Amino acid sequence: MILVTGATGFVGRTLISNLLTNNYQVTALVRQVSAVFPAVVRQVVGDIQDLGFATFSASPDVSSFKDVRGTLTGVDVLVHCAARVHIMNDLTEDPLEAFRAVNTYATLNLAKQAAEVGVKRFVFLSSIKVNGEMTDLEHPFTPDDDYIPTDPYGLSKYEAEQGLLAIAKETGMEVVIIRPPLVYGPGVKANFASMMKWMNKAYLYHLALYIIAAL
Repeated sequence: MILVTGATGFVGRTLISNLLTNNYQVTALVRQVSAVFPAVVRQVVGDIQDLGFATFSASPDVSSFKDVRGTLTGVDVLVHCAARVHIMNDLTEDPLEAFRAVNTYATLNLAKQAAEVGVKRFVFLSSIKVNGEMTDLEHPFTPDDDYIPTDPYGLSKYEAEQGLLAIAKETGMEVVIIRPPLVYGPGVKANFASMMKWMNKAYLYHLALYIIAAL
């Protein structure tokens, strides 16, 4: 059994489609009842942020936060796609804590509960922003880069990664961390969709022709 969080999101939706195509048994952890994937078992657990709390220890008491262990029972692999994503011009009073509430605290609490009920593998969709904003010439990012991001989104993902590794060491649950760059495709929204609308402006087309002609 594979359980996917963020199942109705851009990545989660595509992931579930591929899993179903390959005949995997899938459960979707969702915020509310949805018509998406009617053939998939959907467990409604409310806002993923409710799994978080203000401070986190490496071995929290599971009674101190929302208990979803019943939902996780019988799950072999948990793929955690749900997140507070990178936001341009974030107007939140404390962006770092807002990102931590979902991306760090809730993630680690979910992983702790998963380990408690015997989930074998926890796959965490992190971000390339954990590595930093840019690379030096001819020095691409590597998984072993020793870098702590200052961007609130990237930092919340980095802290989640460190906590997950500690939980894996403590419990024996396998943790897989994926750091994708910007993900795009049919139906993409948010910043990438805004960029495509901007690029579709007619004057950009003429500007491109002018630049090409000047080369």
